[in-house]
Amino acid sequence: MKEAEFCFPQLLNTSCKKHTRPHSETMLIYIVFSSLSLLTWLFVILTVMIFSHYRQLHTPTNLLLLSLAVADFLVGLFVMPVQIVLTEPCWFLGDLMCVLCYFLLFITVYASVVNMVLISVDRYVAICDPLHYPTKITQKRVQVFVLLCWIYSIFYSILILYNNLKQPGRYNSCYGQCVININGVVDIVLFFILPITGIVILYMRVFVVAVFQARAMRSHIAAVTLQCSVSVTAKKSEMKAARTLGVLVVVFLMCYCPYYCVSLSGYDLMIGSSANILINILIYLNSCLNPVIYAFFYPWFRKSFKLIVTLEILQCARSMRPRSSCELNNELI
Repeated sequence: MKEAEFCFPQLLNTSCKKHTRPHSETMLIYIVFSSLSLLTWLFVILTVMIFSHYRQLHTPTNLLLLSLAVADFLVGLFVMPVQIVLTEPCWFLGDLMCVLCYFLLFITVYASVVNMVLISVDRYVAICDPLHYPTKITQKRVQVFVLLCWIYSIFYSILILYNNLKQPGRYNSCYGQCVININGVVDIVLFFILPITGIVILYMRVFVVAVFQARAMRSHIAAVTLQCSVSVTAKKSEMKAARTLGVLVVVFLMCYCPYYCVSLSGYDLMIGSSANILINILIYLNSCLNPVIYAFFYPWFRKSFKLIVTLEILQCARSMRPRSSCELNNELI
């Protein structure tokens, strides 16, 4: 019985003790993480298929959304399954795998944060400076920024986990732990306080300008000509996109704030504890909710989703369906 209490019974002096939880709680954790992983993987695959199939959606804004979807895909495919293993009372995969798991987690989290900042800048320019938007926010320029976003996330993750990567397991107090140590102050400032402050300021400015434009359109709607009508429709489309991306940012903040609030409080959470698992579920829930937000707010996503699920898109590819029923019209976009 005493040997069963240790992670490595053969190393009684250096082995960690097992901290078991009730079987029902363990099964609930497995079901939640497995469901989130599967749903995230399926939703993101559909999102990528939709963006890649329709050329009308190959816009700078949607390219940023696609980059965010890639981060969500990595979370659903790799990070969530590994998190199931981290909830176990003992870690048996070795010190190097422990650091690599957190390395991948940090890359996806940091890439999501930077993508949110880029999305906010994109909406700010589109709403507040619409005349110069086509020249400032070009497809190639956004591609460069997306690439820099991922490169920066990788190099920063290497930097913040350098000591852990150099000597894996150096912060473990016994065999069977998966413990890493990072500079919490630098992490909170660079990837929470500064980005969130910038996002909030940009969206406050976008909201004020959007309200002003909406009032101006309502007051002059009777005198609108055909040319102005097209301009008004374009502005409405931009505002709708800003509102949807604003919802993305709000959901992102709701999911990530608990983690950083705990970090700011200085309270140390034990890895695998119930509180730690709940915070991780909130973080991973954000990756699953992003495609759902597209479905609720974008008509083109709902139509594309229907075409893919019902396999009508295959008939469209074979020219068996009318062209108008297979493509997305401007009103949906």
